[in-house]
Amino acid sequence: MGKRSGDGFVAHKATLVNALSRVMAERLLLLDFTIGRKGFANYIKALSGSNIVKIVPSSNGSASGLQATDKRLKVVCGANTSYLDDTAWVGDKTPMSFAEFKVSPRNTVKPNIGSAELAEALNRVLPFTATDDARPVLQCVKFMAGEGKLKLISADGFRLAEVVLDFDEDIEGQVLIHRDELKGIGGALRKAKRVRLGFEASGDTLDGMSLVIDTEAIRYRWRGAEGQFPDYEKIIPTEFSSYVHLDSFEVIKAIGALKAISENPKDYPIDLAIGEGKMVMTSPDEKGEAIITADTEGEGYIRVDGKYLADVLRACGGIVDLSLTNAYSPMLFTIEGYQVVVMPMVSDKAKEQQEKDRQATATATVEPAAEVEGEPAAEVEAEPTEAEPKPKRKRKREKVAVA
Repeated sequence: MGKRSGDGFVAHKATLVNALSRVMAERLLLLDFTIGRKGFANYIKALSGSNIVKIVPSSNGSASGLQATDKRLKVVCGANTSYLDDTAWVGDKTPMSFAEFKVSPRNTVKPNIGSAELAEALNRVLPFTATDDARPVLQCVKFMAGEGKLKLISADGFRLAEVVLDFDEDIEGQVLIHRDELKGIGGALRKAKRVRLGFEASGDTLDGMSLVIDTEAIRYRWRGAEGQFPDYEKIIPTEFSSYVHLDSFEVIKAIGALKAISENPKDYPIDLAIGEGKMVMTSPDEKGEAIITADTEGEGYIRVDGKYLADVLRACGGIVDLSLTNAYSPMLFTIEGYQVVVMPMVSDKAKEQQEKDRQATATATVEPAAEVEGEPAAEVEAEPTEAEPKPKRKRKREKVAVA
């Protein structure tokens, strides 16, 4: 952005304002100076008299007296000349987030990922990060690169989201970045023409990593959080008994209707019944029902939190594939390159099906004892196998992962 001018640079005012609008950090590193982003942005917008802004250190001889010895930035725009102190617009309460302002006469960033694709991926995983401060690891998004792919993963304990993007870079790395540091970055990346993502060593530990995203105007750098993200791949189901190919917008409208008649619009479970070319959505109290015409395969039933269902469908958009294993196992929503796992809610049907499956598993593992000639086979009492899950305490929902 801009053009070098000695120790400073010259830039179009509109270009400078556009770049500042894409900065998420509150402190800017500009020509070895630290200044507050908001104050500097408002100041540049207020300048008039010219479309060109020149910024140079005041120690370059253009100022005199005290101004020449102090560490200041000289800003010239038309007839306006100002001197900005180091740490201008930076107060005690200014967040400790930094962005480096790059100055270049041309776009020198060699992209390795699409800006729009990365922005959309971030917007799809951020809603499924935990808000509970007691679970700091699940408050982060996991970035993982390798084998020509970039994965973004998030989980909040009840839902898990994964986006897989093509990554034009032969590098490997992974890092956890807190959700609060990524807010708004999606909108900024959509304005970027070129994006390059990478990993850098950071911190005092040998395994400390930072995530770095370069655009043609701004470099974003976040230090990775400490902690071990759950082994999320074990949670994603791989075997299913029924499928439904549905329109997310149509289902969201049906959810809104069922929510409107619910006694508690903040907590409204919905029963889903799949089969015979349709998905029937019913409130457990049977006050409301919606029938969605869809492509189905097999039959299935499950109860899900209405808000969770709506959140997932909004993140997916368009046509979505929903796959079910049974009434008590995780359900899987998928579109190309994106999948979300949602844990079901407890229902009487789910309990009955789970109990039947337990009994069937126990019966299948019983083998009759070998008969001795002239003697009947000994009776064997069926007992659960080691692979059979232990009884769990009743709770409203099963959790996806534990921090």
